[in-house]
Amino acid sequence: MILPAHDMEPTSWENALRQFNEAAKILGLDSNLLEILTNPKLIIQVSIPVRMDDCSVKVFQGFRVQFNDFPGPTKGGIRFHPEVTLDEVKALAFWMTWKNIIADIPYGGAKGAVVCDTKTLSETELERLSRGYVQAIRKFIGPRDDIPAPDVYTNETIMAWMMDEYSKLVGHNVYGVFTGKPVELGGSEGRIEATARGGFFVLREALKKKRLKGQRIAIQGFGNVGSEMARILFENSFKVIAVSDSKGGIYKEDGIDINNLLAFKKETNSVTGFKRCKAITNEELLEINCDILIPAALQNQITDANAKNIKAGIVLELANGPLTAEARRILYDKGILVVPDMLANSGGVTVSYFEWVQNNIGYFWDRATVETELEKKMVKAFNNIYETSKDFNVNLGTAAYIFAVQKMVRIIELRGFYKHGVCKY
Repeated sequence: MILPAHDMEPTSWENALRQFNEAAKILGLDSNLLEILTNPKLIIQVSIPVRMDDCSVKVFQGFRVQFNDFPGPTKGGIRFHPEVTLDEVKALAFWMTWKNIIADIPYGGAKGAVVCDTKTLSETELERLSRGYVQAIRKFIGPRDDIPAPDVYTNETIMAWMMDEYSKLVGHNVYGVFTGKPVELGGSEGRIEATARGGFFVLREALKKKRLKGQRIAIQGFGNVGSEMARILFENSFKVIAVSDSKGGIYKEDGIDINNLLAFKKETNSVTGFKRCKAITNEELLEINCDILIPAALQNQITDANAKNIKAGIVLELANGPLTAEARRILYDKGILVVPDMLANSGGVTVSYFEWVQNNIGYFWDRATVETELEKKMVKAFNNIYETSKDFNVNLGTAAYIFAVQKMVRIIELRGFYKHGVCKY
């Protein structure tokens, strides 16, 4: 698929295709494969009427995009956000397709969303909306069809409501239709910290490939993923010198006591003002003199405008899309090892897969088993991408797409949908 040439800011979908096209060009994919790989299987758009607490009715718009199910049932989160668009959901479903292949789990890619501001909804309104979304998409999901999970502004409570609603609609309990549920309802041990722990395993492997003089770490974003990553690093004797959240950041050259900071954040709802630390901005944090930089907040934080100022030896993308494609190229040319989001933050979907497996067999693992199996997956995934980057002499971001696309093409060929240079029908 060829992107249109224009001077406007690229859409989420165009950005996703730009990254994919780099790998497609290197692999020499023909137009038939491009048609198969860049068109979603199913796009679902629904209207969800919800009775509000004041007895009025408000209609919310919802989406679910199932992009590709050649490897298995589709998998991807559901986000509740006031600015989410179908274009964004389509791009995220496309991205999940490759992420699941990289993680070596038998899923295709999907993503869902509802246009809403959860901060303006009461708990009862949020529950009605969550159940209404399931009622609207029920025919298209299931443990063998499409397995949603939490994403932005959704959580295990919402997954519990959704699983319960689906079970009511089909007439029996179906725990495996959603993942990211509470442990009491078939959720997996270790799911809450899975993204951060998976990122830690990947970082440890990256450090084996790129030896650094120090291990001073800066983390942009102190939400669930960023704070868990900070805690895990602190427990493993890494020195976290800077962290930030939406209100600002803090810096301490000799390292921050993360356990005390977590208690402070819980009490004050921010890291700003933490004792004996220098106040810094989110922008300053990115350019700070550190060995390892971990963007764990928003997308497009490192661009061609500030990439030249990045001083870290390793950048671990725990957020979704924190670097632009141009920024990755600049950092690669500077000799900085950038571990892409599709690899670095795939621990969450990997443990979601473990949860689905446990639901299907009715046997549940302890936390140690979950972490052991997660470590195996993450180490294997990193080594696959690292070796691909060496084979093709490209950055890890492009290598991730090359590896995933090669594997997908092989799956498509084996299923008989495509054979290079041969017209079968």
